[in-house]
Formats: sequence, C-alpha cells, structure tokens
Amino acid sequence: VLFLYRGNATTVEWMGDFNGWGYVKDFPNKGQKITNTNIWYLKCKFPPDARLDYKILIDGVTWIIDPVNKFQQWSGVGGGSPNSELRMPQWHEDFLTVTQSETPHGQLFSDVLIHSKSLGYQVTYSVYLPHNYKQYGALPVAYVTDGYEYMHPQLGNMLATLDNLIHQKKIKPVIAVFVDNRDPVNRANNRRMNELAMNTKYLEFFANELIPAIQAQYPVKAEANSRAIIGTSMGGLTATYFAFTRPDLFGLAGIQSPSFYTRPQIYKLCEGNTEVQLKISMTTGLINDTSSESRKMGDILKASSCVYQYRETNEGHSWGNWRRLVDDILIDLFGM
Repeated sequence: VLFLYRGNATTVEWMGDFNGWGYVKDFPNKGQKITNTNIWYLKCKFPPDARLDYKILIDGVTWIIDPVNKFQQWSGVGGGSPNSELRMPQWHEDFLTVTQSETPHGQLFSDVLIHSKSLGYQVTYSVYLPHNYKQYGALPVAYVTDGYEYMHPQLGNMLATLDNLIHQKKIKPVIAVFVDNRDPVNRANNRRMNELAMNTKYLEFFANELIPAIQAQYPVKAEANSRAIIGTSMGGLTATYFAFTRPDLFGLAGIQSPSFYTRPQIYKLCEGNTEVQLKISMTTGLINDTSSESRKMGDILKASSCVYQYRETNEGHSWGNWRRLVDDILIDLFGM
C-alpha cells in the first residue's frame, strides 16, 4: 500500500488499526516528505484480504480522514467517526449484511424503558420482530448488548442482516432484543464499561427483570437452547460470562473480539466446565485485535463439551469487522 498526502506540514503520520491507533510503537507509521514538494508518503504491507480503519495525523494534533478515499467506516476508535477505510484487493463486502431493497423488513419497537431494581436505574431496549412473525408461533430470541451500535446502519446494521438471513432461509426466524448501554436521560453517558465487566447486577437484571418482561410480551421460546447472548469487545466478555454463569438461561453465545484481558478471571470460570453444553460462535480480528485472548479461550472450549465455531479475519477492532461477521454468528447459532 502507498499512502499519500499533499499539504504543508511539519510531520504527517498514518494512524489506524495497523498500529493500534498509536499504541503499537514499533509500527513504522511516519510519512516521508518528497524533497522540494509538499507530498508525503508511507509504504506498508498488509494481507491481501485485509480491511483497516485509519486517519491521517498532521503535526501531531490534527486528525483528518483521507480526503480522496471514498470509503469510510464509523467506529468507536480512531478519534471519533468516521474513519477512512482501506480495502485490500481480496477483501469483499458481505451482501448479507447490506440492506437489500427486495428483502421484507421486520418490525422494530424502539426505545422501550424498563426500570431495573437490580441496577437502580432505567435501561432502554429495542425489540426486532421478523416479517410476519405471528405465523411462526414461539421463536428463538437473541439478546444483544451495545444494542444501539449493533442496530445502527453505519455500525452493526444487524437489522438488515436479520432481515436478509430470515428471508433467504439461512436462519430460523428469530426475535432480537437490543439492549442499549447508554443512559436514557444522557445518551452521552455510556455505562458499558461498568455494565459489561462481568457485572453480577447486570446479569441479575437480565435474569430477573428483562427476560421475564420479554417472555410476558413477545412469543419467545423459554428454553436455554433457544436463547442467545451476543456482544462485541466488552460485550463479548459479557456474552461469555453470562453463558458460563447461567447456562440454564443462555444456551447460545455470540462472542466478537472479546476483551478477556480486562477480566482474566473469565478463563478460570470457563475452565473445567466439561458438563456445560453451550453452542458458541466466536470471532476476532488478527490486526491488533483480540486474537491471542480468543485463541486461549478457544483452547478451553476445545476441552469442553461445547459446540464451538471460531473465525479470524485480517481486520482490527472495528465495526467494519464485527458487522461483516455477525451473519456468520447468527447462522452458527440459529441456522436452518
């Protein structure tokens, strides 16, 4: 790859998934200036199927997207959205994750409030019902943390993925509950770092309040093998924690780029649980994501009685990575 920038500057750097947005110090990310010009360049090598978020950093203070790159990706890293997106030649978009005009849409009940006694505050969630859901009877259900991000068209776009998979009969019709970790009163206050850090009160909220409320109002199956917990990063940690702590509630777990390093006790929780029979789908990126932690958990799962699928991709810790793999997770957990 040859990155180029034209403009007056003292220094030009390329920051992104490839150098952990500055945390990986040994990656050569500093641009070179062509003598007697205002053109800067950086040459790099990446896997041929990689997809990476990046920005250009001018004089160490000014972050900009690449002005001549039409591809952009919203993400939670990289100094705010959007980031520029590098698509290597063998990377291809997964059209199951893209809104299709011919696919009928499910129904969404947005921003439902529930007061949690366990947490001591209100929580917002949204419920997705498949197109013509009443014809199916009781349905499996997926609970999704970071629900706002998973639903957002420029982040997870999971509503379109559900529509496409159900319409093409790649998964069973499924109800999805998207739990928003943001404070309903102040949406800028995202409580995820507390709620998703193996929080016993958050698990109690699901077990004693949210799941009973959903079962009382919607046609969902009550068996654990028809109930999934899905999340990314800290949400991936939570999905693992929920499933191994309460396999009587969650028989299915979708785990994306799990932040196991924040709570290494998760490994001990999962070790030795040879009688826990979960169906698990786990994904991670290979470029400054969570592959080492995921592989360690993979070794634990191989020694268990869990049904286990694992995928790695040449991407970073980004919604571009997670969006493209959520269809694989749904097929693993709810495939026909």
